[in-house]
Amino acid sequence: MKLTASDLTLTRGGRDLVRGLSFGVAGGEALLLTGANGAGKSTLIRALSGLFPPSQGVIGLEGCDEERSLGEQAHTIGHLNALKGTMTARENLAFWASYLGTAAAERADRVGEALDRFGLMALAEIPAAYLSAGQKRRLGLARLLVAERPVWLLDEPTVSLDAASTARVGEVMAAHVARGGIVIAATHLPLGLTGARELNLSELMRDDEAV
Repeated sequence: MKLTASDLTLTRGGRDLVRGLSFGVAGGEALLLTGANGAGKSTLIRALSGLFPPSQGVIGLEGCDEERSLGEQAHTIGHLNALKGTMTARENLAFWASYLGTAAAERADRVGEALDRFGLMALAEIPAAYLSAGQKRRLGLARLLVAERPVWLLDEPTVSLDAASTARVGEVMAAHVARGGIVIAATHLPLGLTGARELNLSELMRDDEAV
C-alpha cells in the first residue's frame, strides 16, 4: 500500500499554498506536516481526503480497494470533533461505527475498545455536551478505532489535550503504523511517532520561491 501525491498544487484565494509537491507514504509509515499557520497543512489534509480539489497534480492510493476512492478508505479528522452533544460518548461512537460500515456484530466491541484506549470508559454514558474540551477531542479521535481504515488523515490531532492524553493518542497512532497503516498528521507539536518523516510546508515554499 502506498499513498502518493504527484506535482500537487493547492490554491486558495488566488494564492498557491502548495506548489509542485510530490511525495509518497507507504504502509507502516507516518508523515508529519509542519510549518507556520497558513502554510497549507490543513488544506493538504483536505485535498488528500478528497474534500479540496487540487488545481494541479494527482493523488492516489496504490495497493488497496481500487473500487473506492482514497477518501472512502481514510479516516479524516479535522479541527471539529463531529459529536452530537445530546448523545452519550458511547452513542456517538456507535453512530460512527454504523455510519462507517462496521458490521453490526462487531460494533459494541469496537466501541468498547475505543472508549478504553482513549481513557473514556468512565464517561461512556455522559452526554458529549458535558465533556471538557480535551475529553471531546479524545472522543472525536476515538472513532479511529470503531472502523477499519488503512489511512489516517489527522489535522492537529492533539489540540486541547494534556501531556498524558497526547501520549495516549501517540500510542494509538504508533500501533496503527505498526500494523501497516498510514498516518499523515498536520501538527505543531511532537506526536511521539518514532521514525516519522517530516514535511515542512513553509520551508518547501521558501525553497521554491528562492529558485
